[in-house]
Amino acid sequence: MNRIRRFLHSYHPVVHILLIGTVLARTASTMSMPFLALYLAAHTEASAVLIGFVIGAGSLAGTVGGFIGGTLSDKLGRKGVMLAALFGWAVVFIGFALVREPVLFLVLNLLNGLCKSFYEPVSQALMADLTEPSKRYKVFSLRYMSINIGGAVGPLAGAYFGTVNGSLPFFLTGLVYLLYALILFVLLARFGIRKIEGNAKAPVSFQSAWNVIRRDGPFRLYIAGGILGAMGYSQMTVTLSQYLRNSVAHGVELFGWLMTVNALVVIVLQLPLSSWAAKRTPLAAIVTGNVLFALGIVGFSLSSGAVGFIAAMVVFTLGEILTYPAGNLLVDKLAPEGMRGTYFGAQTFTNIGHFVGPLAGGYLLSHYGGSPLFLTMAAVTLGGSYFYAAGSRLAAPVRQAPPAVQEKSA
Repeated sequence: MNRIRRFLHSYHPVVHILLIGTVLARTASTMSMPFLALYLAAHTEASAVLIGFVIGAGSLAGTVGGFIGGTLSDKLGRKGVMLAALFGWAVVFIGFALVREPVLFLVLNLLNGLCKSFYEPVSQALMADLTEPSKRYKVFSLRYMSINIGGAVGPLAGAYFGTVNGSLPFFLTGLVYLLYALILFVLLARFGIRKIEGNAKAPVSFQSAWNVIRRDGPFRLYIAGGILGAMGYSQMTVTLSQYLRNSVAHGVELFGWLMTVNALVVIVLQLPLSSWAAKRTPLAAIVTGNVLFALGIVGFSLSSGAVGFIAAMVVFTLGEILTYPAGNLLVDKLAPEGMRGTYFGAQTFTNIGHFVGPLAGGYLLSHYGGSPLFLTMAAVTLGGSYFYAAGSRLAAPVRQAPPAVQEKSA
């Protein structure tokens, strides 16, 4: 009981709200989004390449949306941006349940990408705002574990509800986001978000924010590394499901189990691996994670049965555990005070990889097959480590306030 009490007092109540909300929201989204490729294949005449384009388009929209949403949150406050994204998400997923034309799926997934790119970076920035620097790696790890607690339940629930009605998982996801938005609205007001935002807002314009990021060499290199990593990761969430459906008996069911294995490994091993990574540099964690990513992807190409795919997913997930919190920590260290939302928002430029990855993966899968697809993407993932290493060599040990803010206050 004392341990629980200490944990609750270690972080601001709003941080706990966001962690719980992350579990609920990710349960809902993984109940539907991992099956979107299969849903499109079953309900439309779209080809594998078109399906990859529709799904990847959401990430492309998020590339721009993250920077806009993050900058707005620095300038206007976190609350309004997060709530607008959540209400928009509710509309998007209910729309997925109702439409049938590929072009409408494309429009909705573009909006889905915008909502995600508005909400996630801003919620990360708010968590960092409310947490002392020495505890931020732990907070990012807890957030990532919360994502995967939801991810452990969502795919199996989606597989079940999908057998009842293919549209039902999307409709339920929309309702969960609507409920979360209403609860968050009430609780943020209850815990004094206006006071927090009053301290966090900064006189940053879009032009000054873009100028700071454009001149930030280490950040640009981190983005390049993140793009390559995202291309590899997207194969697990998009093309792997199509590969399993076409090449393995009961492939759809196996994919649902693999997604659950992915989440369970994170839940069980996140804290031990976080303790290991905390004693190393973020770069060491990212490089190690990329090697494990690549080995897992190669494992997909070599597997023919459930045991092989599960083993490959475990290795893949170990890389995921190390890479994502460390990447967030690198961005947090780079971000000048008053521009944390902008930097976390601009981190969504890595979504270019989530756009190119499914498109390239769909092309490789349909024209060359699974092995060339996975081997190519394993090599791409390894290449991301070079850019992270180059960015770390350039990064200054201490960042000051952004030039635009310094000039404003002078």
